[in-house]
Amino acid sequence: MLKTASLGFPRIGANRELKKAVESYWKKASTAADLQEAAAEIRRKNWEEQRANGIHFIPSNDFSFYDQILDAQTLLGAIPDRFAKFSGLDLYFAMARGADEVTAMEMTKWFDTNYHYIVPEFKKDQQFKISANKVFEEFLEAKKLGIETRPVIIGPVSFLLLGKSVDGSNKLDLLENLLAAYLELFKKLSEIGVKDVQIDEPFLVTDLSAEVIQAYLKAYPQLKQKAGSIKLHLATYFDSLSENATLAFDLGTESVHVDLVRAPQQFEEVLNLVKSGQTLSLGVIDGRNIWINNLEKSVELVKKASAKLGRGRLIVAPSCSLIHTPVDLDNEADLDSELRSWLSFATQKLAELAIIAQAADAEDLKVKAEISANKTALKARKSSRRIHNELVKKRVAEIDESLMSRKSNFTARKKIQTAYIDLPLLPTTTIGSFPQTKEVRKFRADFKAGKISAADYEKFVQEETTRTIRFQEEIGLDVLVHGEFERNDMVEYFGEQLSGFFFTKNGWVQSYGSRCVKPPVIFGDVSRPKEMTVEWAKYAQSQTKKIMKGMLTGPITILQWSFVRDDQPRKETALQIAFAIRDEVCDLEKAGIKIVQIDEAALREGLPIRRNKWNEYLKWAVEAFRISASGVEDRTQIHTHMCYSEFNDIIEAIAKMDADVISIETSRSQMDLLNAFVNFKYPNEIGPGVYDIHSPRVPKKEEMKNLLQKALDVLKPEQIWVNPDCGLKTRDWPETKSALKAMVDATKELRSAL
Repeated sequence: MLKTASLGFPRIGANRELKKAVESYWKKASTAADLQEAAAEIRRKNWEEQRANGIHFIPSNDFSFYDQILDAQTLLGAIPDRFAKFSGLDLYFAMARGADEVTAMEMTKWFDTNYHYIVPEFKKDQQFKISANKVFEEFLEAKKLGIETRPVIIGPVSFLLLGKSVDGSNKLDLLENLLAAYLELFKKLSEIGVKDVQIDEPFLVTDLSAEVIQAYLKAYPQLKQKAGSIKLHLATYFDSLSENATLAFDLGTESVHVDLVRAPQQFEEVLNLVKSGQTLSLGVIDGRNIWINNLEKSVELVKKASAKLGRGRLIVAPSCSLIHTPVDLDNEADLDSELRSWLSFATQKLAELAIIAQAADAEDLKVKAEISANKTALKARKSSRRIHNELVKKRVAEIDESLMSRKSNFTARKKIQTAYIDLPLLPTTTIGSFPQTKEVRKFRADFKAGKISAADYEKFVQEETTRTIRFQEEIGLDVLVHGEFERNDMVEYFGEQLSGFFFTKNGWVQSYGSRCVKPPVIFGDVSRPKEMTVEWAKYAQSQTKKIMKGMLTGPITILQWSFVRDDQPRKETALQIAFAIRDEVCDLEKAGIKIVQIDEAALREGLPIRRNKWNEYLKWAVEAFRISASGVEDRTQIHTHMCYSEFNDIIEAIAKMDADVISIETSRSQMDLLNAFVNFKYPNEIGPGVYDIHSPRVPKKEEMKNLLQKALDVLKPEQIWVNPDCGLKTRDWPETKSALKAMVDATKELRSAL
């Protein structure tokens, strides 16, 4: 039978057991032993589930308390000096979240996903050594259960490319030092009986410089030698190997994995590049979306490869790790049968792998029945009346330039807005959400479960909103927000009110650390049946004489943070969402809201892996934002927000969005990310974040004042807004109150000096 492989399985647990265990440990409500026990139980279930589905190559070391790249940093001893006083789990979590007066490490997006990783920090002549035992311990842990696993490690070249140099030195100059640590790693793996290792090199699907290509050519002959009897299985994903295909197969690994979901066009080429004695791993199951596989099509593909290479030289696998998908569809008991028949979560994808492998070998009656049922479900989805709305399609088809432009340019709008919106120099605000306490979550859950009435729930949210407004007034914020207590999530809340969406109850995926999100599923044409936020915005504005921002999520962020239908181009879906948001923006303006923020946190995340596809994506992504924002009068101020993004190479597109104000994350980078706007001479207004909300640290007033002064050194005072890096939903009230008060005080001191 054909071999099957899993490149990684969700580590959060079917019911988010890891989140609960980690957060309990952080709060000192449980011990390190309790945390380790919970983690071991999740791993056991994952391994046994994969074994039960006949997976031949079952991964280990794909589990993580926070992030797999952070794990690699601790494994390889790549620990910045400022964390020298920490050890064990305290060290690990300090690097991720900060502790005491020590700032956390930078966090950014994992390629074009909504997963965040901790960015390694490198310096000239840095040394590496094996400094953690996790990869060894988890292999032996599985072996005690009678399960032979294939440990997953990040490849040395990708590890260096994922990091940043803190002193301006060349990261790739560290390759020789790093390879010495990999020698030690493989020696220890060999000693404990490891036979196969999955080595991830996702950068092989990116545009590589000559220097990086040389790094690969230098690294892998040494790795092969150091691995000894251990077989190396090279994993690439998220795009086509393209011009790097020959390089990938020349590296001499036992097998090469290719993503045939995101890049089916590479199939014929890679089939002809497989070396004698080398195995090809076919990523035919979508590891990033939740739709059922076209089993018949996948079987045909595998059979074609088998005819050329033979079954012994093939592995069938998902396109990438399954951490980007929910754990188990069986947890969705309330989902209607039609929608359910279209879906496949991580556990179901394992079963799909088994069917494909069996069918490619020899189709027995059971397999034929499975494929027949799959064909019926695919056909039913394609023709379902729930998917198509001709009015929505017509609106998108009739887009013209007038729908994508404000009435006047920014310079003219600024004069009108200054008169209409009376604000001081360096106006202060927040990004939108305020702490979602246990009480808030309980009231929402009780309301959804029918335990309290709509009137009681609304009264509670009104009280929370009013209390939050009073706090903002007391500390002297200039532009207020209502706190978003009625919202479960910045995407889910809108998806629940838009047509073309449905929701799961337990479809959780990891975003970063213990943060899990439950992405909406876009299955049909999108429209807005009724107003979504207007009543809450009106209520909030009625409670204060200060300006209240209307808070919306932008079309690209809703697209990126949802599981998106795969039966039409993503552009088409984005434009449909843009019109729905446009309708809401216009209604907020009619309701008297003077400032509307349309968050596009995921704009950069949507960039294709390959640069030659960037212009096409950025064109329609910017068009979608402009459609959503351009229906208002010049006096209405449009804000947007982006977090954890590099801006240098997309700054022109950001300028074309033509938002009046953009707020960005800059605190972890110590305002370095602001340089893109300065060098570009960005004309509009900017809110550089002055403190990191993803860390429990409460920065002192002077720290924020220093960051704000850095912004003042390079931007005009009248161009600057003051705000945190992101929304405050995940923080608690004591942290929030202390940090915001310090932020306002720092601003007032600088304002008076100006």
